[in-house]
Amino acid sequence: MRIAIIKRIYLQNKRTCIRQWRSNHAASSIGFPPNEPSVSNHQLLLRSLEECKFSTNSTSVSGTHARIIKLGYQTCPSLTSLLVTTYLSFNLLSFAHQLLNEVPYHKFNIVSCNLIIASFMKMGDIDIAKKIFRKMPKRDLISWNSMIGGFVKNVQFQEAFGIFRKMLSSNIEPDKFTFSSIITACARVGALDQAKWIHGLLTEKRIELNFILSSALIDMYSKCGRIETSKAIFVSVRHDHVSVWNAMINGLAMHGLAMDAIETFSKMEANNFLPDQITFIGILTACSHCGLTQQGREYFDLMRTKYKIKPQLEHYGSMVDLFGRAGLLEEAYEVIQEMPMDPDVVIWRAFLSACRTHRNLELGEFAVAKISNLDSGDYVLLSNTYCSVNKWDKSEKVRSMMKRNGVNKSKGKSWIEVNGVIHQFKAGDKSHSETESIYKVLEALIGRIRHAGYVPVTELVLMDISEEEKEENLNYHSEKLALAYGILKSSPGSEIRVSKNLRTCLDCHSWLKLVSKVLKRVIIVRDRARFHHIEDGVCTCGDYW
Repeated sequence: MRIAIIKRIYLQNKRTCIRQWRSNHAASSIGFPPNEPSVSNHQLLLRSLEECKFSTNSTSVSGTHARIIKLGYQTCPSLTSLLVTTYLSFNLLSFAHQLLNEVPYHKFNIVSCNLIIASFMKMGDIDIAKKIFRKMPKRDLISWNSMIGGFVKNVQFQEAFGIFRKMLSSNIEPDKFTFSSIITACARVGALDQAKWIHGLLTEKRIELNFILSSALIDMYSKCGRIETSKAIFVSVRHDHVSVWNAMINGLAMHGLAMDAIETFSKMEANNFLPDQITFIGILTACSHCGLTQQGREYFDLMRTKYKIKPQLEHYGSMVDLFGRAGLLEEAYEVIQEMPMDPDVVIWRAFLSACRTHRNLELGEFAVAKISNLDSGDYVLLSNTYCSVNKWDKSEKVRSMMKRNGVNKSKGKSWIEVNGVIHQFKAGDKSHSETESIYKVLEALIGRIRHAGYVPVTELVLMDISEEEKEENLNYHSEKLALAYGILKSSPGSEIRVSKNLRTCLDCHSWLKLVSKVLKRVIIVRDRARFHHIEDGVCTCGDYW
């Protein structure tokens, strides 16, 4: 094993490891001090590895690794665990994996395991972090927090919920860091039942709210569709940090409550709290969602003149979105031209989306030309632009280009929480265990809505086919399936909440409004951009989104 490790290190570092060690360690800062007879080799190697982390040369780690093997310390847990984290600090994942495959890492102490788990989670290597966690003979609060926080950072929210429950059953008491991570998971998923349960635990365990937890709770409830609860929490907590104000302003913006967001901003100023970059992203987003172009201009100027905040890409993107949604495409393009930095792909996509909405082919084609690496969403937006004006030949060319370049359309997915469990759907999905019942509910609902006057919005179906075929294509969008499941599992008159990863389409939006009127239900949809509170056939977005 020792020879195998040395050979691999030599090969991957061009056989320089030992030579570098010998040349460096006479005078190098990462070498062994020549006159410290009372210091053991073990201590010197530990010190050397710690100092390697401050080096810009990764081969210094390999040199130290070679010396560890030469001196017979290759199975020493303290050195090996530190060596793993040092390799990870240089993004040398293969070396770290190699070490863990060949040493008894279950003998590492709890501090070392925690560091390694945190490092792998940071690198996005979830499987090895889980493997180490499972093999740990003992776990402390930091072990559990590293796993929960790591899952949340890597968008593995169901895993985060699962391990949080295991933590509670293992009699480890969660702390502020635990709750901060799991509250974030609830916010990202929009899981209201989970959110209420976790908030209850937080209260039950008498965890004192700091500004991080206060902000997280406000954000969680706003993203779970409970903006009134967010407002109540905001009123009840201390406003001792800008992040608390930001959470409230951004939450109001997400729900299209621009005037409330502006009022909160004014209170913030009156309380002598200085807004930051995030504050202005929130206030500009609020203006964008409600078409308040003049107010948006004023806040953009206020940020630069009064508060001396230099606009970043996100602020310019918000302004492009503000003008683009309002159909002021020339003004949006002017913002792009006057930016002091190069616009990124997000800004061009916002502009392209506005061109599609307002059917401007010329500017849409120009925006696409500015996006160097087109993804599926860009192709679809351009194809939609052509479809909207019946340019089927050009739309077909875009679709052919997608196939030629191996680009698959991003799958829309919607999910709904029922009794604390998240159920996810794709368009035309038949994988759910209750598929037959879901489709029966949906077919019956389609008939009732058509009888109530529903006319499918078929203009953006990406193909030149008959209107009947287009309608069939629209009937089974993911949010319609999720809604049907919600109706199946809830009592008449109760509220239904659906989340979607993409912007909800015009047809689904019109359909959902009619459903709310016919069934006398409140339907709350959270899409990629904002919340839609739909009641009695009317949406809070005012059909402007």
